[in-house]
Amino acid sequence: MSSTESPRVPAVIAAAATPTPGAVEVAEGERLRSVGLPGLTLSVRARPGAYEGLPPALYVHGLGGSSQNWSALMSLLDDAVDGEAVDLPGFGDSPPPDDGDYSVTGHARAVIRYLDAQGRGPVHLFGNSLGGAVATRVAAARPDLVRTLTLVSPALPEIRVQRTALPTGLLAVPGVAPLFTRLTKEWTPEQRVRGVMALCYGDPNRVTPEGFRVAVGEMERRLQLPYFWDAMARSARGVVNAYTLGGQHGLWRQAERVLAPTQLIYGGRDLLVSYRMAARAARAFRGSRLLTLPDAGHVAMMEYPGTVATAFRELLADTEALKKRRGSANSAGDAASDASGTDDHTTLGS
Repeated sequence: MSSTESPRVPAVIAAAATPTPGAVEVAEGERLRSVGLPGLTLSVRARPGAYEGLPPALYVHGLGGSSQNWSALMSLLDDAVDGEAVDLPGFGDSPPPDDGDYSVTGHARAVIRYLDAQGRGPVHLFGNSLGGAVATRVAAARPDLVRTLTLVSPALPEIRVQRTALPTGLLAVPGVAPLFTRLTKEWTPEQRVRGVMALCYGDPNRVTPEGFRVAVGEMERRLQLPYFWDAMARSARGVVNAYTLGGQHGLWRQAERVLAPTQLIYGGRDLLVSYRMAARAARAFRGSRLLTLPDAGHVAMMEYPGTVATAFRELLADTEALKKRRGSANSAGDAASDASGTDDHTTLGS
């Protein structure tokens, strides 16, 4: 998809939509705000840190997701970071971008614009699925904005895509989204949510009744948005296009350029991102840490938020320890250099 292509909403989708979607749910302790930026408006879910002065974090969701996907993890890490989760353009409560660009680069540009405008960088950057590809591109292009990188089932190119991921990939084909809309118009929001959870969770039974209720409410709201399926289709097309890019713009090449300490998390029951990609990712991201969860699916931060939180805390602790060791070594080196510089100056001056 060209970044100059203007957004067009299929008539069948627009006709089926109602004009007043419901409000987005906000959990206790969270705040939701709208941020206007050049060419786009982003909805941002914030969970302020439990203490003043905590480092900032930014969470980026996957295809079809929203900032709500990070609520459980954000609540567990509010004593470690000052957290914000962004709704990518066209998802959650964020309207479509003005230029209709739903490519991975377009989404990454939105994240960079937000961080630059807010002056929050460098942040601890989290990404899941599509958000993992976006976060990888941000970390490679703007290392100054990223302290650490935590990727949960990142959508990085696979030569042999799993058969279970093909239906999602088909959304990228022009005409499939409106066709799917017509074929599923009788489905209830509950049926749709169960289908999504069967695809994304290693064990859908882990979803609590409250979690299911929230998901159904969000599904009902999204189906009222006239651009929902268009955003899905164009973002899916953006992922497919990113898979075909080579050279310096290829995601694997960019992964190799990431300088931030990186935590990788993969699920053994992931039906969308192959578990076998974990080893390749661990080789690509230099000095990265790898956590594999055999029973997790595609959204480990929702299935096992406690385990993911622990992994991040360990990454944070090791990063801080390394920073202190380097600081001590640099201080010692500076002292030695100063001493050496004094002697040299004396010699040259005599």
